[in-house]
Amino acid sequence: MPTSSRLVRGTLASVAGIAVGASLVAVLRTDPGTLPAPPTTLPPATAALPSTAPASTAPPGETTVESVLPTTTTVAEAVVIQGVGDVNFDPGYIPAFRADGYEIAFTGLDGAFLDDDVTVINLECSPALAGVAVDKEFVFQCDPSALPIARSYGVEVANLANNHGQDYGRAAMLEGRWNLWQSGIWPVGVGRNLEEAHRPAVVEAGGRRVAVLGFGGVHPSSSWLATDDRAGMADGDDIEGMAAAVAAAKAEADIVVVTIHWGIELITDPTEHDRRAAEAMIAAGADAIFGHHPHRLGEVEFIDGKPVFWTLGNFVWPRLSDAGATTAIARVIVSPDGAVVACQVPVFIESGGHPVLRGELRCPGE
Repeated sequence: MPTSSRLVRGTLASVAGIAVGASLVAVLRTDPGTLPAPPTTLPPATAALPSTAPASTAPPGETTVESVLPTTTTVAEAVVIQGVGDVNFDPGYIPAFRADGYEIAFTGLDGAFLDDDVTVINLECSPALAGVAVDKEFVFQCDPSALPIARSYGVEVANLANNHGQDYGRAAMLEGRWNLWQSGIWPVGVGRNLEEAHRPAVVEAGGRRVAVLGFGGVHPSSSWLATDDRAGMADGDDIEGMAAAVAAAKAEADIVVVTIHWGIELITDPTEHDRRAAEAMIAAGADAIFGHHPHRLGEVEFIDGKPVFWTLGNFVWPRLSDAGATTAIARVIVSPDGAVVACQVPVFIESGGHPVLRGELRCPGE
């Protein structure tokens, strides 16, 4: 199993002394009002996970991003950001995980996520063991033990703002958010309130700060949405709110990336609403947008020079059809002078939960 990401270039600010381990999921069984929020920084990735839970699961006090991120004045390198669509670690939905382990989600990718600065996924499930399934046709409960494996293969950020992030209720959603953080993966798109749901991941890479925001424009009910005093997901239909969140992130970061669950199942063309949303977010400062939900791979389009990947399709998913198995890694390179190169690197889901790289991990002009 790989032991680290390319974070020699792109480093997540770390908190000393935080134990990291999937065993924490056996401890956290609390209500949304009592489950503590993750700090604004992440523990470092680790391959040697503890076999038992630490004595205390309480995080340190929250600190501001400015107090923990290094101050840099020189932009020395290009920043490489990659994003994918729907990822699912529910062993009931993908039985191959029980036989072959969660590593099969990454072993066909030739280390693709280890050779970039930031990898962003859409986690299409509740990554917690608590909760009760809600009444809907498809519910997914991901195994939290898959999360440190994903981190060891280079995943830095996971979006939970989608139509499956609360499949087992709000408490499980918040527990899943915590489980991601404990595994070294920055959760975005959900929180104990709207402010937390709009809080970006912030990664230092190539002498610049990269902020990642998560939004969900597909949800079973408005009750899934975060408010000032209710846990939930960031509303991906609220164009004004999303643009404001992007502008706030841009004020603190050099590069802003959005990962958003939107669109219509099996339709690769964007809706008029989603096009207006993309235009508004780019006008507010977004440098790249990774879209997902339709379960089909769409096109990348440039709006004012910024790439919009309308739908990245399935990624870690059952192989249900050739169309559904055809996917890609969205690759974005921001050069030191701010120029952006972007493309889709072809990937094919050869068997359940096992995507395989089908092209060179490089964009034309890179």
